[in-house]
Amino acid sequence: MSSEENSSEQQSQGEFERQAVPQSSWLGFRSFIGMYAGEHCAGTELMIGPLFVAAGVSAFDVVVGLIVGNLLAVLSWMFLCAPIATRTRLTLYYQLEKICGRRLVILYNIANGVMFCFLAGSMITVSATALGVWFKFPMPGLNDLYPNSVGWVIAVLAIGVLISFVAAFGYKTVAKFANIAAPWMVLVFLAFGLIGLRNFIVATGTEVSSAGDVWGLCKDTIWKGGDPLPGQIKFTFWHVMFFAWFCNMAMHVGMSDLTVLRFAKKSWYGSASATGMYVGHFMAWLAAAMLFAFQLHQTHPDQYMADLLTQNTTAKYTQSALMDGPMSPDLIREAMEIEAQLVADGTIAKEDMKISVPTPLPGPLAYGACGITGLICVIIAGWTTANPTIYRAGLAFQAIIPKASRFKVTIATGLLATVAAMFPAIAMKLLGFVMLYGMILMPMGAVVFVDFWLLKKFGLQSNYAEVSGKTFNWAAGLAWFLTFGVCCYFVKYTGIQIFFVSLPGWFIAAALYICISLIYQKKIRPTGQEV
Repeated sequence: MSSEENSSEQQSQGEFERQAVPQSSWLGFRSFIGMYAGEHCAGTELMIGPLFVAAGVSAFDVVVGLIVGNLLAVLSWMFLCAPIATRTRLTLYYQLEKICGRRLVILYNIANGVMFCFLAGSMITVSATALGVWFKFPMPGLNDLYPNSVGWVIAVLAIGVLISFVAAFGYKTVAKFANIAAPWMVLVFLAFGLIGLRNFIVATGTEVSSAGDVWGLCKDTIWKGGDPLPGQIKFTFWHVMFFAWFCNMAMHVGMSDLTVLRFAKKSWYGSASATGMYVGHFMAWLAAAMLFAFQLHQTHPDQYMADLLTQNTTAKYTQSALMDGPMSPDLIREAMEIEAQLVADGTIAKEDMKISVPTPLPGPLAYGACGITGLICVIIAGWTTANPTIYRAGLAFQAIIPKASRFKVTIATGLLATVAAMFPAIAMKLLGFVMLYGMILMPMGAVVFVDFWLLKKFGLQSNYAEVSGKTFNWAAGLAWFLTFGVCCYFVKYTGIQIFFVSLPGWFIAAALYICISLIYQKKIRPTGQEV
């Protein structure tokens, strides 16, 4: 269950939406442990873990990178988000309205709602892969951008419509469904990891008598490092660390969880996020990664690929060595290059190309590990996270058109997410997408942080829109737009990957907000007004 939804329930009943949470409604530490554990052991974990393997990550890089990155995420909740949440006790949206003005918050809600729709779409995609195992229709590949079969479209549509109606019936329906499923899913994810490890031990004949033996298996067989699969970015320790830290950037650095942590008695309750980080973003990611790593270990070049490589290279390979050995990124890449050259030469037709990149589809991976139980887990994991995500997106859109029916807005939002789910590129490129999501919303988190802690130290007015009556605070708006533009420039023209731009981007946004406020507030406030 999404932790933000606890506060959404309160708001739907007209409680504390535009006021500080009273002391009588503050919650204890245990309440937040369950929230974060449930939210972060979800359908997307079944895609993210395998994508690490596709990125050619090594054992040290993935294990240590996740430990450090998740720690930084927990510290971000504890020291950036929670202290403001427990002092103001306001929702993010109301806090932003005080700072930025109503019209700028509308733009923020649009951006937030659209990104929520795409994120929910990736979760619907995850669930649809389980139906592909049952009904045996063709499913998308790792580098596919568009739907590749009628069966896929129908499966996504059926799941998406069902999820949309559940979300439209409101928070209580969403929360009830998630609360029942969440504890069971954690156990199934643990089973994925244990079964994946056992499969590697059996397949390799490894004798395990100590933790050192397990680590040797991990670094030599499971996460071997080396080149990524074709079409994927090579991941190092730094990629893993920054991804683990910033995949939920919108929530902690971006301050979305002000809405959640305003109910906490103490700011240190932000440490409860560790349950989500180390259950979902450590255990579940590694468990799912093992399933795809074992799929690659058990996949061997077929006769076509073996013929392609032996007949078009100079005694580099033998048929027996190729067909008895595991598939590797180098073999796939070389075979694809040979095939592309044969097409260019006119030796074979483009439609006769057969080499493809192995795809980490959650449905087949889970079925191979746990059978029907695994398929049910995939469906429910995607469902329980798509439900509250669509619900949140609907709330964001409804805030723009408050007179519209929440039920109708949520249905429309769910249908938009369903259309997005039909295009597999979002799920297959999930690592980059969640980084983009954080990068878009991160500048507003910097604005909130600076406005609360620093602005008065520069002789400036915090909550400026509320004090001045402005509906659009140009200092906040320009800090957001310019920071996003600078980050896009870094990614497109300087070669800095999207995983690394948000950290300097936060400082850029903070500096811009201060500098522009010095000009903007001085220009429009009456002479002699105290600020």
